[in-house]
Amino acid sequence: MEKENQITEDKLFELYGDYILNHAERPKNIYRFAKDNDFEEKDFYDYFSSFEQIEKQMLASLFTKSIELAAQVNDSEAVTSKEKLLNVYFIFFENLTMNRSLVLMILGNDKLHAAKISNHLKETHRNYIKTLDFNDWEILKKAKNDIKNLHEKAREEALWLHLVSVIEFWKKDTSPSFEKTDLFIEKTIDTGFELMDNEPLRKVLDLGKFLFKETFKKS
Repeated sequence: MEKENQITEDKLFELYGDYILNHAERPKNIYRFAKDNDFEEKDFYDYFSSFEQIEKQMLASLFTKSIELAAQVNDSEAVTSKEKLLNVYFIFFENLTMNRSLVLMILGNDKLHAAKISNHLKETHRNYIKTLDFNDWEILKKAKNDIKNLHEKAREEALWLHLVSVIEFWKKDTSPSFEKTDLFIEKTIDTGFELMDNEPLRKVLDLGKFLFKETFKKS
């Protein structure tokens, strides 16, 4: 017989979100959180090892669901890679807005904490970027050959930094329906590629790649 309070990943998202919104703080411990919601502590560990991990996965899950929803309009050869990314972003920020109080509590004002929490989101974002064909991106058509052939990881990092900048803008946006965030997305979507065409920044990226390789050589 199926348990009345069946625990799933989505159910834990719901219970955890309700808790921090109603208490304005995180649960004291997993045992108490489980007991207060009538399920066994071990059921929590089937999905997550900590509250921090659940927060990481919640943001990544919102992005994944945005990709799935955008697929309904993106599944056409007539839609360019830039339009596909814009569609995902618009839906993602709509999802963030629907859960704004929760997302702001999870991210907080501590940038180090926000960086840790966004790790799962970064991985989900990178995996999506890998599915896009950038040959039709107008700014790349006009770019120098070395920019067109820039290393895939540098491109992923530039687009990730752009998404982070949009999230920071959205956090501070006070316009009705956060309409300025949509405008910001449209006006800055090319920023990542423009930055890669900037020689000083490219040198920093090259240094970062060098240090990354050296670290692995020594390990």
